[in-house]
Amino acid sequence: MLSRLSTTVVVRVVVLLAIAVAAIAMLANCSSSETSASPSIATVERASFSTGIESTGSLTPLTEKNLGFAKGGELTSVKVKVGDHVEAGDTLATIDPVPAQQALAAQKAQLRSQQAALAKAKDSPSKDGAKDSLEQAEDIRDAIERQIAAQKSADYIAIRNARQQLDIDQQAANNAKNAQDSACSGSSSSSSCMAAQSSYLAAQQKVTSSESSLRAAEQKLDSDSATGQVSLETAQQSIVTARNTADLTKSDRPHTIDQQEALVDAAQAAVAQAQRDLADTVLRAPAAGTVTALNGATGEYVAPSTGTSALAPGTGATLPGVTGASSGGSSTSVTSTGPARPGGTQFIVLSNIDQFEVVASFNETDAAAITPDENVQVTFDAIPDLTTTGRVLSVAPSGTAVSGVISYYATVSINADDPRLKAGQTANVTVATSEQDNVLSVPSSAVRQLNGKSEVTVVEGDKFRKVTFEAGAIGPERTEVRSGLREGQRVVLPVRQQGGQK
Repeated sequence: MLSRLSTTVVVRVVVLLAIAVAAIAMLANCSSSETSASPSIATVERASFSTGIESTGSLTPLTEKNLGFAKGGELTSVKVKVGDHVEAGDTLATIDPVPAQQALAAQKAQLRSQQAALAKAKDSPSKDGAKDSLEQAEDIRDAIERQIAAQKSADYIAIRNARQQLDIDQQAANNAKNAQDSACSGSSSSSSCMAAQSSYLAAQQKVTSSESSLRAAEQKLDSDSATGQVSLETAQQSIVTARNTADLTKSDRPHTIDQQEALVDAAQAAVAQAQRDLADTVLRAPAAGTVTALNGATGEYVAPSTGTSALAPGTGATLPGVTGASSGGSSTSVTSTGPARPGGTQFIVLSNIDQFEVVASFNETDAAAITPDENVQVTFDAIPDLTTTGRVLSVAPSGTAVSGVISYYATVSINADDPRLKAGQTANVTVATSEQDNVLSVPSSAVRQLNGKSEVTVVEGDKFRKVTFEAGAIGPERTEVRSGLREGQRVVLPVRQQGGQK
């Protein structure tokens, strides 16, 4: 047992010694490698350089359009695929035109109805008929006036004749009275007296009858006058009614025509809109571009397009990270898991992928220092060997909340035509905000920050010494030296080992 335990201990000791020897060898190799790597040296010298503000943005097409149908429907054809290049006016897709055709037919029928009503209003004889009715009413009044005058004349003649007859009868009665008085003066019982009395009685009866005839003639005159006045007033009322009708017809006719013409115009506008809706069942490219998103296949139903694009300041390029916007203007949210749907809810997205711009966000301090037309240097994470220049086109006048921080978007045009560039690639921009001419400076890569102070490693002969200095303007390539270093001093640059590590 002791022999086996001793053997185990010896084996473990040997293993530990082997591991220690290997570790020492590795450390020796690393030390040898680091010692053998000679540092790069730069000189403190006067140079011109620019200082700038850095940010990260996205590459976005110069123009991007969200396309769809004004009214939804069933897709009957899709003529393009993602990646296809189209020219302005090319057909992209179609939806079922039957509902639009039926609506157009209905609007055309309504237009014909309103046009017929307008023609009826223009050709209506109501105006001439009202004029004829007024003239007829005036003729009737004139006839009634003539009839009343004739009746009055006849009544006056009858009264005059009755009065004349009454006068004759009264005279006869007077004569009969005188004859009676003469005949009965001697004896009232004589035959002559009795005959005279009888004649006188008959004469009185005729007077009474004549008086009745006179009263009847006078009453007839009054009755005929009243009846004639009523007839005359009735005729006059008919004239007033006919005149009012004529005036109303005359004044209303132009307004009725105007009203009907307005209805015809409305019907024509409805027909034009229906024709537009029918034409909109064919989706055409508004401009040349490349199809970058397509959401729909033949037989599927698409909703009316209401989305809009959130545009970057000063250009038609879209803001990065916003795949689409609703009619209310808010960005499209994705509630399901997985990547966002290409193009958001839009049926087709048409982009100009031959020209790009960079849209980057800056904090409020940096944005205040950026002005249009400033020079910009742009690099791309996906294309490390590509560096291009550009200029600031515009800075947004209002802030946008990006990840809870108020930032300001800036649009940068770039001078690059590389087939490797694609929409959405990350772009690193450095905006040159000032130029430093012939100032004492060191490479920015040689400077380290320690406790808020700038520090470099100075080479003096074969010795290395850390020196703290006062830094001025700091650019991506060089840093201004205000004090602490002198021209001609040599400083150590970071050493890059295999794999690109410092």
